[in-house]
Amino acid sequence: MDIKALQEKLGYHGVFLGLVGLLASAALATADMATHEDIRLAERRDLEASLKQVLPQGFADNDLLKDTVTLARGDGKEVKVFRARLGGEAKGAVFEVSSRGYAGDVVALLGVDTAGVVQGVRVLKHQETPGLGDKIEVAKSKWILDFDGKSFGTPPVEKWGVKKDGGVFDQFAGATITPRAVVKAVREGMEFYRDHKDEIYSKPADGGGKEH
Repeated sequence: MDIKALQEKLGYHGVFLGLVGLLASAALATADMATHEDIRLAERRDLEASLKQVLPQGFADNDLLKDTVTLARGDGKEVKVFRARLGGEAKGAVFEVSSRGYAGDVVALLGVDTAGVVQGVRVLKHQETPGLGDKIEVAKSKWILDFDGKSFGTPPVEKWGVKKDGGVFDQFAGATITPRAVVKAVREGMEFYRDHKDEIYSKPADGGGKEH
């Protein structure tokens, strides 16, 4: 066996494989750069669509994606709040709320006006059981629309629960945990809004200045 020839051959293969790896990495990096902007724009469109679902048509005329403030909750976690304005006047706010459901966290978007009245709630993501817990989706049931027009005066705070717990919101047959989680998330979101309302509208927008 010609050991020298074998070593040269193996060395050649090593260099060749290295070049292939470099070319593949370069191709992936180029593809990522090419699609990054498209992905960012798609995410922006999805978020804009979600924000519009929890606010009435014509409720605001500003760019909610630019007029944001980030605040800390009592547990130290941060909440990004999208502020709605009409003609420069504060009209309301939108932010995410969440609570543990049956199979995982249920994350929803809550829209509320300056008076503390719910304008809309939409579930963004969940892992609840199809056919039971997924009735929290507006496409599957109108249940989520029951939050519209509610506030901490209508009904009283202590009534913000499912009927099984003495509240005013319906539960689902065979799936009480899921609606209970959504009501809890919205109630806690309303408490956050009540406690931080002044700061929400007075704090400069993230990045400085205010977006009107």
